[in-house]
Amino acid sequence: MGNREMEELIPLVNRLQDAFSSLGQSCLLELPQIAVVGGQSAGKSSVLENFVGRDFLPRGSGIVTRRPLVLQLVTSKAEYAEFLHCKGKKITDFDEVRHEIEAETDRVTGMNKGISSIPINLRVYSPHVLNLTLIDLPGITKVPVGDQPPDIEYQIREMIMQFITRESCLILAVTPANTDLANSDALKLAKEVDPQGLRTIGVITKLDLMDEGTDARDVLENKLLPLRRGYVGVVNRSQKDIDGKKDIKAATLAERKFFLSHPAYRHIADRMGTPHLQKVLNQQLTNHIRDTLPNFRNKLQGQLLSIEHEVEAYKNFKPEDPTRKTKALLQMVQQFAVDFEKRIEGSGDQVDTLELSGGAKINRIFHERFPFEIVKMEFNEKELRREISYAIKNIHGIRTGLFTPDMAFEAIVKKQIVKLKGPSLKSVDLVIQELINTVKKCTKKLANFPRLCEETERIVANHIREREGKTKDQVLLLIDIQVSYINTNHEDFIGFANAQQRSSQVHKKNTIGNQGTNLPPSRQIVIRKGWLTISNIGIMKGGSKGYWFVLTAESLSWYKDDEAFENVQITVFK
Repeated sequence: MGNREMEELIPLVNRLQDAFSSLGQSCLLELPQIAVVGGQSAGKSSVLENFVGRDFLPRGSGIVTRRPLVLQLVTSKAEYAEFLHCKGKKITDFDEVRHEIEAETDRVTGMNKGISSIPINLRVYSPHVLNLTLIDLPGITKVPVGDQPPDIEYQIREMIMQFITRESCLILAVTPANTDLANSDALKLAKEVDPQGLRTIGVITKLDLMDEGTDARDVLENKLLPLRRGYVGVVNRSQKDIDGKKDIKAATLAERKFFLSHPAYRHIADRMGTPHLQKVLNQQLTNHIRDTLPNFRNKLQGQLLSIEHEVEAYKNFKPEDPTRKTKALLQMVQQFAVDFEKRIEGSGDQVDTLELSGGAKINRIFHERFPFEIVKMEFNEKELRREISYAIKNIHGIRTGLFTPDMAFEAIVKKQIVKLKGPSLKSVDLVIQELINTVKKCTKKLANFPRLCEETERIVANHIREREGKTKDQVLLLIDIQVSYINTNHEDFIGFANAQQRSSQVHKKNTIGNQGTNLPPSRQIVIRKGWLTISNIGIMKGGSKGYWFVLTAESLSWYKDDEAFENVQITVFK
């Protein structure tokens, strides 16, 4: 590629940038560009003004740059500026350029110091500039001022990240020399997206304001925090010089004199200063465009083929033909049905890696949430014992029973089964909600047809709601079926015989006559316990005697000690 063709690369990218901005669309092709990043008062604006040789950027305290400024510098014999939103209007007074930037910023962001990611495109023609395109981004701030939102730091950071995360973007990290380089906001952000320092160009400003006896020689020689593209030092006008309208040309001469006379920078003076920085950026951007051109061209051709294929589908399309409208409607409805089925079955083309959705979430409701809701049910063991005791006594009435009646068992078990209705109905509600969320996600493809999207979502959601009532009725019916008949012959049912067998495998048998020396285990199944009076037995001296007795699946035991008797706990049907 010849020098002439190389010089045309930057204007070519500028025209592409304008084309995308005119269409109101973001640049999906990630055009090669240079983003200017730095903290507030780092000297970004002064660097850009030195390139142009004119004062044209807004100045003041706080956040001045509140929208990205796409600054396109074009070598030309005449000197004037043009805004993309005022195309055709040539502005020769650069004070008017500043006022237009302020007015255009306020038009989008308002007067409250808010920010916006919508860029302002400014093209400057001048014989004093090299072909170059820079994007001036808002300065990094920590504290909101005025009516700015509390998360202004986060908003600015996100905006900067939108640009510098692209591999096609070079990063111009502007850092003042009178601050600790290790704490540079610009270099810190650049390090996050460009850890190897391959896309970052360092600019050190305010070298003339460093404390006496200190210098930035190690930084400028690329020894302290090395970058692949190195560092360039510049000396901008002070605020006093700006207020005094000091000529930028005079400031450039003073800058050159500073580097030639300073003992720490004298040996690298030819590689320092604003003119050298402009040449470096021109060369770096041109080379960067050349290096990314093959991949850029491939992406452009790929998108062109995709658009041509899409256009081909509508080549013979006649909007007034009712058959084509019907066919298109059926195709979209069928595609909605296919997308919905894929999301439920789990074979969708696009896999969500951020959260569970569709069939996966429904599966989780059944296998994790429903069991969790059952375990979460409040269970008061003391209350259950009381209910068992009351049920047995109420069924016996005035009679004194020895064995646990089946009716008491059924009454207690049925009451526990009925508690399953709450978690079951809640699971139905969760599944219904997930189905409706899935419908909303599937209708996003119909966004170009708002009425069709709205009606499809309404009809399907209503159908799901109709099935919700029938589903809940079916769930309640299944629970009522379980309540209506307790199958004690089922293999999962423990029962009296199985309980006896299991207990004998774990505990030793107690013999009749045990008088409290070997207490039955606290979790042993107890059939009956109470107070027993024994009288008129010859072997007992002293007449009748009273004992606490416990009838278990294995033995009949009695106790004289009230406390020992209370330690025996009732456990019914594990």
